[in-house]
Amino acid sequence: MNTIKKVCLLLVASGLIQGAAIAQKEFTITEATNGLATTLAVQGIKQGSWRPGTNTFYHIEKTDGVETWRSIDFPTDRPEDVVSLSRLNKAIGGDMKAMPLFTWLDKDHVYINNGGKLYLGTFNDDKVSWKLWQTLPESAQNVSVDASRNIAYTIDNNLQMVTPAGKVIKVTNNANKNIISGQAVHRNEFGIDKGIFLSPKGSYLAYYRMDQTMVKDYPIMNWATDPATADMIKYPMAGGTSHEVTLCVYNPATGGNVTLKTEGPKDQYLTAVTWSPDEKYIFVGILNRKQNNLQMNKYDARTGAKVKTLFVETDDKYVEPQHPLYFIPGSDDKFIWWSQRNGYMHLYLHNTNGDLLTRVTKGDWLVNEIAGYNKTTNEVIFTGTKESPLEKHAYAANIETGDIRRLDEGEGTHQVFVSDDGKYMYDAYNSETNPRTSVIRAVTGGYSKILLTSKDPLAGYSRAEVRNVTLKASNNIPLYGKLILPPDFDASKKYPVIVYLYNGPHVQLIRNAYPASGNLWYEYIAQKGYIVFTMDGRGSSNRGLDFEQAVFRKLGTVEMDDQLKGVAYLKSLPYVDENRLGVHGWSFGGFMTTSLMTRHAGIFKCGVAGGPVIDWKMYEAMYTERYMDTPEENPDGYEDANLLTKAKKLKGHLLMIHGANDDVVVWQHSVKFLKASVDEGTQLDYFIYPGHLHNVRGKDRVHLMQKISDYFDTYLK
Repeated sequence: MNTIKKVCLLLVASGLIQGAAIAQKEFTITEATNGLATTLAVQGIKQGSWRPGTNTFYHIEKTDGVETWRSIDFPTDRPEDVVSLSRLNKAIGGDMKAMPLFTWLDKDHVYINNGGKLYLGTFNDDKVSWKLWQTLPESAQNVSVDASRNIAYTIDNNLQMVTPAGKVIKVTNNANKNIISGQAVHRNEFGIDKGIFLSPKGSYLAYYRMDQTMVKDYPIMNWATDPATADMIKYPMAGGTSHEVTLCVYNPATGGNVTLKTEGPKDQYLTAVTWSPDEKYIFVGILNRKQNNLQMNKYDARTGAKVKTLFVETDDKYVEPQHPLYFIPGSDDKFIWWSQRNGYMHLYLHNTNGDLLTRVTKGDWLVNEIAGYNKTTNEVIFTGTKESPLEKHAYAANIETGDIRRLDEGEGTHQVFVSDDGKYMYDAYNSETNPRTSVIRAVTGGYSKILLTSKDPLAGYSRAEVRNVTLKASNNIPLYGKLILPPDFDASKKYPVIVYLYNGPHVQLIRNAYPASGNLWYEYIAQKGYIVFTMDGRGSSNRGLDFEQAVFRKLGTVEMDDQLKGVAYLKSLPYVDENRLGVHGWSFGGFMTTSLMTRHAGIFKCGVAGGPVIDWKMYEAMYTERYMDTPEENPDGYEDANLLTKAKKLKGHLLMIHGANDDVVVWQHSVKFLKASVDEGTQLDYFIYPGHLHNVRGKDRVHLMQKISDYFDTYLK
């Protein structure tokens, strides 16, 4: 090879190496904390929705910095620009910096809420004209609007509504602030996320009424005032006096207000509230406080009288209703009920006489969401875990035969929105190797159109190596986890390891989703020379009732057994330094972290516990009693899980963090652990975030994650 060629090759090689070095950036702590929601967000279809009664899909696009609300008709693929942000601002005299949320009322009407001013958009062909519809009070919350243009909202603890004619009605006028109407109740357990239920045809307004005068006051300190003040909330703790809830129905035509006659103990739970399509009846799930008996009752909407109990579900541990009834479109007397009665969340077809007509879905997998219905094929469209508990796919099931077919393509996690007639669905899916693909599919097959293949926003960064791990619990059930290795991993070296965990109900950390690591902070800390390990043990979500109920009456026991299986696996790896193990979790994960640092002291050199439950007797009744029964019924279980009595066993370095305004896991949990540590002569580190609730959000979260990272650097490096 001559000299000139050698020099050229060296220059090319040098350039490639230099280019690669420039491209391989490391994450900043800001990027690792908030990047996936901001500067490193995956591009997606914004505000995707189907126009009611059509196969026209609407979404917002941003081109050259200009946002436009656009539509695409299927299957013609005809696109239209509906309105740009500048034109919308001009039409309403506004100065919005970004597109508002467009909410459909019907095929020809949509509305937006701009700072409490509701503007009604009326379609004429594909053009929209806008007018001021209603101006809400500044203090209006929980705004709910129906297709008949009734507007309901709360002002403090009371409920108001505005009729289509513009008449403002004070539905309730409770002077006692602890009698609350129109808001979510039972601390948002049992699938409850609202307190206003406008009827299908706009004739009635049903709402929750919660009397919590009998619940003890609990102070949440406001440190921003001088002197500090106490904001008193009502917080029913496990075994204590709970609030009393009823369901009321208001008739705006007559001004009449009736209360459903929900017989039973006053502290029972009312959930799964559903109107019949003909507005004659309201269906309510009545769950006893022990949470092992559910009655699905039918009530007369005009009189409040109980018509009948349709069915009863019982379980020797607990029944947990999470969804309202889903009436088959076009039917007044057939509905789908979600149930875990056979071990997995599945769909059952009932009629309003209480008869079980058929089991729509079945198998050792579960349904995640109902997405729509196709009248032509008589199929309910839903997402579920039929392929794998680590994935979510779209399916259609015939409600009479139970025949199921998969509707999507591509591995990973699919989120779908279905057109009114069930003929088309918008499918946005991602996986460990796919940031996001957005596609329109014909539900019956034969047509698909990719709207967007998102670029990888993390391309060019030095990425961790992610290995999927499957271990076995003591009962031989598979446990899924991930091992996140440094980008420059060298198997001949010894690395410190951080175990990140939650391992509580309703949470799943391990999925086939983007990014493969599951969290950019894992990758940030891996770039600093750590291995990260995370795993879902028994008690966590999406694996069926037996997997979840394994923790019943003994929180923090089975879960730790599974996490210790993970520790044993880590110690078996030649590149893991078992003398430099750390653990971190928040909320239930904070409870797990503190439990491992005390009940299994000495395994971890250091830990960071955020917002931890310390004593389950001080946590909310609805959640705690489901998994633990009451302290009176299960004293040994509560005592075993009580970390105040374990403070003397603490070994290693523990940093405990709490939001000073936490109204979920109240601050008293960690304060009492501090006191117990002082009493026992054990040492720990402590930090609070004034003004923050259960989670530290926004820019302050960067401070939080930096503190956590620094703590591990101090004691594990």
